[in-house]
Amino acid sequence: MSHPSFNQPSSLEGWLQYLESIHPSTIDMGLARTQDVFARLKLDFSQITVITVAGTNGKGTTCTFLEQALTQLGHSTCVYSSPHILDYRERLRCDTQMLSEAAHCQAFARVEQARGEISLTYFEFGTLAALVLIAERQPDFAILEVGLGGRLDAVNILDADIGVITTIDLDHQDWLGNTRELVAAEKAGIFRQNGVAVIGDAQPPANLPEIVSKLNLDASWQGKEFSYRLEDGRFYWQSHAGISLCGPRPAIPAANVSTALCVLERLGKLPSLDVERLLSEVKVVGRCQMVGEHPSVLVDVAHNPQSAGYLLEQVQGFSAKQVHLVVGMLKDKDIQACLLPFTALSPNWYLAPLGGPRGASSKMLADLLPKGQKVLECQSVKHAYQQALQNAQAEDLVVVFGSFFTVAEVLEPSVQ
Repeated sequence: MSHPSFNQPSSLEGWLQYLESIHPSTIDMGLARTQDVFARLKLDFSQITVITVAGTNGKGTTCTFLEQALTQLGHSTCVYSSPHILDYRERLRCDTQMLSEAAHCQAFARVEQARGEISLTYFEFGTLAALVLIAERQPDFAILEVGLGGRLDAVNILDADIGVITTIDLDHQDWLGNTRELVAAEKAGIFRQNGVAVIGDAQPPANLPEIVSKLNLDASWQGKEFSYRLEDGRFYWQSHAGISLCGPRPAIPAANVSTALCVLERLGKLPSLDVERLLSEVKVVGRCQMVGEHPSVLVDVAHNPQSAGYLLEQVQGFSAKQVHLVVGMLKDKDIQACLLPFTALSPNWYLAPLGGPRGASSKMLADLLPKGQKVLECQSVKHAYQQALQNAQAEDLVVVFGSFFTVAEVLEPSVQ
């Protein structure tokens, strides 16, 4: 069905504004509407190996490692992930490249025609458009990152050949529940009866093994079927099948590399992989990314306690004379649990507000820090970043974190 009165946008920006206008809420959990439109689109995924990746943290890095490994082996890939940092087109990479704005516009038009009277959220519409583009290209592998949860996420309309859970922690409690067990049940929704599963959380919630057993999954668990260790700047990986690999310590979390290597083992791809080269080259935009030196500048999208804890470990590995923290966060995050561990560094804090109804003010952040911290409340992320750079000495470290929005403001070309 088409919309006779609908003036089709002529640009990607126009389409994105339209997507924001057509549904009353950003999140509307449930798959029925998306499944109906997907059926109307008649997309063929029968020849594509689908890997779906869920988890609280580590989804993006796991997807990127899989993408770079499969590319090295000569396979065609499409990776769908969210959110983007600077450019909407970042959400879909085909053979490691973004597609043209025109390609995205054509896919949006196809979804618009197919949806008829069915209401779709921004994320659902975007996911269906990405699936249109993937189906058109027929890659060997489609690697799909779950946006929120798993069971009711739009990505879950496809049956995965391998379902992956990276980590399970508390985030998005309003939608996923306030215990790790409730979160695990939502994320395990990506699994299918008798399917293949890889679980990267070495300390999974107690109910996850029960769910895996009930679904009769062929599951590989971090710490059981596969494991890793870091020693003297090297990464070592072992599987129960007897495969041992090693290489330089990667720039992304080792636990996610370990999980991705198990997925590659399940696909039968490990014997041909140049792990040494892959581990030395793999990196992900916005994840422990170095963007400056003298002073060193590290940016990371960490926005929940687990990811903030990992970032703190990385920061402690620097021999910085003084640490300067540029922070902007959303108020529906556990702000205090993210920030308090960093007080041990005796840092200089540069706190910035984020816009929109979900953004926390700089005062809100400051009020959650203990008395006696060196705090500067700034009018914007850009202002906070500029103040930090101005105050930092050459041997200091500036760290920008707290949200995708925070990192995006610093990575904009005009700010560098």
